[in-house]
Amino acid sequence: MAKINKLEGYKLALPESYAGPNYIYAISIAPSGSAALVTYNSNINPPHTYPTLPAGGIVSAACLPATTNSTFHIQVTGGAVAPAGINTNETLYFIRHAEAHPTKWWEDGNYIGAGQWRALDLPNAWRGKIHPNLVYSIDPAQDLPGSTSVAGDSYSYVRTNTTVLPYAIANNLPYNVAASFEMLAQTPPWQQLPTQASNFFFSGGTFSNQALLVGWEHDHIPSTVNALLASYNPNIPPAPDWPDNDYDTVWTVKLDANGNLSIDNATCEGISSPLLPKTPPQF
Repeated sequence: MAKINKLEGYKLALPESYAGPNYIYAISIAPSGSAALVTYNSNINPPHTYPTLPAGGIVSAACLPATTNSTFHIQVTGGAVAPAGINTNETLYFIRHAEAHPTKWWEDGNYIGAGQWRALDLPNAWRGKIHPNLVYSIDPAQDLPGSTSVAGDSYSYVRTNTTVLPYAIANNLPYNVAASFEMLAQTPPWQQLPTQASNFFFSGGTFSNQALLVGWEHDHIPSTVNALLASYNPNIPPAPDWPDNDYDTVWTVKLDANGNLSIDNATCEGISSPLLPKTPPQF
């Protein structure tokens, strides 16, 4: 806010320090160009413990790939040469956003009630299964055309964020967004996006010796993984598509100290999608 105030010359009386998570600050700009600062205190006093979901909403289930015969394991060692700059000692857990579509072509960038049940249960569902120390997701500032109005209003793609945030909050983990490229671009050079995502997460050393949980759009996870595989050898068979009805699977990508690569989808959340309530949990 201080940079905006100085850049635009608004001369607003800004707070001198962070007042806490209950405070919301909004800079309101009139058509004349004058600005005013509005401060709102939500006065929320939540308990320090993670919320317990109402009983009956979460029903356990077997991993979906086992029931659809879509399990896979890819190992790249030996004859393949590790690409220059590849990360080492990295584990990345790719997950899909939580349930999103009440009907086939409905879209507003968020998840639906069933998705909130899943997202809030992920700290429980993944306990002992995955061990990240960083959490990432798509940059929600990116917008796309929606299908929730005749005018085709754009929407902010927030569901990957709201899917992984409960896990980050419950485990006190750093949360970040991948904002250096437009993951959901609909115009050229969108063909380069898988390589950009692969380079972001697996090259340059930024995430060497790290374990990441990454909330991503499911159609873009296989293409990102396949770009990584192609960087080793373009003749390596690609990973399978992510099934449209699979909200439960975790794809695990591992790079060892020598840059050897393994990818599998053996881990899952173990939550029954068909039995999730259609309305959000009531606390």
